[in-house]
Amino acid sequence: MVKAVIFTDFDGTVTLEDSNDYLTDTLGFGKPKRLDAFEGVLAGTKSFRDAFWEMLTSIHTPFPECLDILGKKIALDPGFKDTLHWSLENNVPIVVVSSGMKPIIKHLLTLLVGEEAVSKVDIVSNAVEVQPDGQWKIVYIDDSPFGHDKSKTIDHYKEKFESESKDSEKPVYFYCGDGVSDLSAAKECDLLFARRGKDLVRYCRRENVPFHEFDSFQDILANMKQVLAGEKTVKELMEN
Repeated sequence: MVKAVIFTDFDGTVTLEDSNDYLTDTLGFGKPKRLDAFEGVLAGTKSFRDAFWEMLTSIHTPFPECLDILGKKIALDPGFKDTLHWSLENNVPIVVVSSGMKPIIKHLLTLLVGEEAVSKVDIVSNAVEVQPDGQWKIVYIDDSPFGHDKSKTIDHYKEKFESESKDSEKPVYFYCGDGVSDLSAAKECDLLFARRGKDLVRYCRRENVPFHEFDSFQDILANMKQVLAGEKTVKELMEN
């Protein structure tokens, strides 16, 4: 039986910097315009889908070159590798639920944790359509305002894990995120980890969504272990 499931955003959560933000800031229309676009998402005047499309269409660097650049610039959260190894040893699936692009995520994860480990992680994210000249565009998973409604993906996996359970006890669902792409997922799991100082924390405070701030996956792993060992309750962590 699966006793817990870790759903996690990728960019800015598993990694220390958002790969899409990096591409936009350095190769696209720049950081000020990107921040303005995301303020619109938080204010509810613009959809994440539209803001993200504007960001990515401002980038004209061929896709293979983008992958090479990101491979040299994007670093892993220092606690993620330990969390991944612990999850594999303890039958706790990790599902990457991202509003980014699967080819980028798979490329970076393979560089950062290795191909074998990546093969054991489910990645649900948008696709990329690449032209022969290397020009590219994102292909969204769905027609939602997010481009990828993470809440629907999480619900699908919940149904899957609970249908496979041999008793009535449900797994504990954890979600880890940092930004505006996580808004649709913020209320879907038992314990929400939100990266300190990021947009998801602002959203949760404004909307009274319970969450636990984290600085790295080392914090997340320690807290998950305490919950699963019965040393702390989800409610206690949400209050701190």
